[in-house]
Amino acid sequence: MKTKVSPPHGPTPWSAGVPFKNIPASGRKGLTISAAVVAAGLIGFALTAPDSSGAAPMMPPPPAVSAAAVVSKSVTYWDEFPGRVTAIDNVEIRPRVGGYIDSVKFKEGDEVKKGDVLFVIDRRPFQAQAARAEAELVRARTQAELARTQADRAKKLLEGRVISQEEFDQRIAAGAEADAAVRAASAAADAARLDLEFTEIRSPINGRAGQALITPGNLVSPNQSLLTTVVSLDRVYVYFESDEQSFLRYAAMGQSGERSASQDARHPVQVGLANEAGFPHEGVLDFVDNHIDPKTGTIRTRAVLDNKDRQLTPGLFARVKLLGSGQVNAILIDEKAILTDQDRKYVYVVGDQNRAMRRDIVLGRESDGMRVVTSGLNPGDRVIVHGVQKIFMPGMPVAPQDIIMGAPPAPPPQSPQQAA
Repeated sequence: MKTKVSPPHGPTPWSAGVPFKNIPASGRKGLTISAAVVAAGLIGFALTAPDSSGAAPMMPPPPAVSAAAVVSKSVTYWDEFPGRVTAIDNVEIRPRVGGYIDSVKFKEGDEVKKGDVLFVIDRRPFQAQAARAEAELVRARTQAELARTQADRAKKLLEGRVISQEEFDQRIAAGAEADAAVRAASAAADAARLDLEFTEIRSPINGRAGQALITPGNLVSPNQSLLTTVVSLDRVYVYFESDEQSFLRYAAMGQSGERSASQDARHPVQVGLANEAGFPHEGVLDFVDNHIDPKTGTIRTRAVLDNKDRQLTPGLFARVKLLGSGQVNAILIDEKAILTDQDRKYVYVVGDQNRAMRRDIVLGRESDGMRVVTSGLNPGDRVIVHGVQKIFMPGMPVAPQDIIMGAPPAPPPQSPQQAA
């Protein structure tokens, strides 16, 4: 006799036809893992089942991209070098006479004019010396006048044979000696007045004053103590080092006539500071050194720039662009179109039937915000600039929208609902 064995917890709700949502929580624990697996299989089958209508799946439309024709024009190459801004005039202010500083007449960091008083040394000792020198000059002139009078009298007495020739000669010599004493006293008075004038230490140039290194009450020595510095600002120098290869290239272009020699012409120079985009400051090349430094393989070069707006402070780092060639024909593209495949550069161009075709290229220098292509592209090629990330493989169809090279991406096409 066969005995019917029931599950430990009785018949399952699924076998009894009870909906799952009506099963109490305590009864749901009786579901077996096999039932869960069966449910997952049914869901996957429903997702992968073909459409009952038998229609093939629809292909996505070609991605929209922005394409621009390459720019073919004559360009001038510029070379870029790091440099440093330097003042044309940099003066160390030192006293010409010694003494105690009486007062400081300028504000540190302010601009000063030529002749402005910067420091004053105690004038009293020099005033006394000047007064004594003036007195000595008056005494010498008085003695000289007396000597001339005696010489004139001696001449008349000699004609009347009242005095001897020897006495006459002595009086003439005394007059000459008195004239010499006047000149010496006059020179001493001039020196005393000059020393008195030097107690007011003035700026020799127009420029910006630095820190006052000596404060009132301190003793300074003539031609030794450094009081402050003044640097000119109206124009500045920018020094930079040109490498040996560039120097030789410039020399070759000068010999061929493509570009005048750097020593003979004031070539244009463009300068940008560390926080500036591009090169907004313009100047000219005015000096090339006469030798190349064998330690660094560079030659020292200098440009001069106007600095009326005072943006170029001596000591600042500067980026310098120097005219590097004559006019050459070139093909230019936007940097955004350039892609990298290991050590190779390439772009996508719009080919037949609007398909994206890969072109390996060789890049040249930067010019006018775009990149020169020396090989790989031809005039008239349409390069995909924006939307290259939508291209997964060469030959893929695209929907190109024409723009000008360097322009922002074209707006996306509107759907019929948006157009309405």
